[in-house]
Amino acid sequence: MQTVMNGYQGLSLLMWLNWDRIFSLATILVGLLAGAFLGSALTHP
Repeated sequence: MQTVMNGYQGLSLLMWLNWDRIFSLATILVGLLAGAFLGSALTHP
């Protein structure tokens, strides 16, 4: 159980340290998906 807790704490620390990179990646992906949706909606009436 201690190993599982240490692993979870380590993962939590990595997420806390890299949240801005994850947020940036998510923002880019959402922008690409929105662009693809608008592009397909405007070209196929």
